[in-house]
Amino acid sequence: MQLHLKKYTLSLKHTFSISRESHDFQDTLIVGLSLNGQTGYGEATSNPYYNISVESMMQEIEDIRKEIENYNFTVPESFHSFLSSRGLTNFTLCALDLAAHDLYGKLEGKPLCEIWGTATTQYPTTNYTIGIAPIKEMVSKMKEMPWPIYKIKLGTEDDVAIVKELRKHTDAIFRIDANCAWTATETIQNAPLLKELGVEFLEQPLKADDWKGMEQVMHRSVLPVIADESCIVESDVEKCALHFSGINIKLTKCGGLTPALRMIRKAKDLGIKVMVGCMTESTVGISAIAQLLPQLDFVDMDGALLLKADIAKGVEIKTDGRVLFPDLPGSGITLL
Repeated sequence: MQLHLKKYTLSLKHTFSISRESHDFQDTLIVGLSLNGQTGYGEATSNPYYNISVESMMQEIEDIRKEIENYNFTVPESFHSFLSSRGLTNFTLCALDLAAHDLYGKLEGKPLCEIWGTATTQYPTTNYTIGIAPIKEMVSKMKEMPWPIYKIKLGTEDDVAIVKELRKHTDAIFRIDANCAWTATETIQNAPLLKELGVEFLEQPLKADDWKGMEQVMHRSVLPVIADESCIVESDVEKCALHFSGINIKLTKCGGLTPALRMIRKAKDLGIKVMVGCMTESTVGISAIAQLLPQLDFVDMDGALLLKADIAKGVEIKTDGRVLFPDLPGSGITLL
C-alpha cells in the first residue's frame, strides 16, 4: 500500500463552545491508503481534552510507515488488529481504520453499508448542534439553519432558562448535552422541566466517572440519558448499559469503524439505544459515520455542516435532515 498523510486546519462558521472549551478552528488529519489504483480516506481530529494533536498522530504513523506500506492488506478487521498491536492511540487507529474501510469498499466496488448487509432506505435524522453562546447568538444560529432536531450544548448557571427561551423560536426536537457539567441532583431536577420543553434525551450530564451519581439518575430521571464521555471503548459498553439508557459512540475515541461495529452489536444485545456522534470532522469522517446509519437509533453527524469550507465530497446532508449517499463505493469519499 501507499500511505499519504496531510494536516488540514478547518475553519468553523461560528465559535463553537461547550462547557469546557471554545474554538474557531479544528485541526484534522487525513490519511490516504492506496492499493491497486484505488485510494481510501480516513480522518481523525485533534483534541486537547484527550491530549491528541495532528502532529502526535502523524508521528505515530510515521514510526510504523514501512510496516503499513508493506502490509498485505485483505480486510479492514485484520488491518485493525495489526495496527492495535503496534500501540497506536485510538484517534490514530481511527484515521487508519476509516481509510482501510473506504479502500476495501472501493476495491470491492460496493458501499460499506451494502457490504455489512444494511440498506439506506430507513435511518435516523442527524441533529444540528448549537454551542453555548449568548441567547441571541443561539437563536440566530437556529434561524440560520432551520432543522428538525437540535442538540443544545449546556453547562451554565441558567440552563433551563436558555432552553425555555430557545423553545420560543422553534418546534424542533431538542437534545441536551451538558458535557459532564451537572451533578446528579441538578440532572434529576432539570429533567422534568426539560421534558416539558420538548427535550428528547440528556447526553452525559455527569462527570465520566461518576457512576454512583449516574445510578441515581438512571432510577430517578424522567428523561433517558445517553453516555458519551463515559463510553469511550468497547469495554465500556457493558458498564454503561447498567447506568444509561444508551451510548454515543465516537469513531475517533473508540478507534474507528471496526470497534464501533462491535460496540453497536454489543449495545443491541444488552437492549440499550445506540447513537453515533461526531467531532468537528470534514465530510471524510462524516461519510464514514453515514455508512452506519441503518444500524442506529440516533445520530449526530453535523460536523461538516459547522465548517466554513469542506475539504472533501461524499455524503451530503440536506436542510431537512435527509442524507444523499454518493454513487461511489466504500464511504464514498473524494478529496477536493
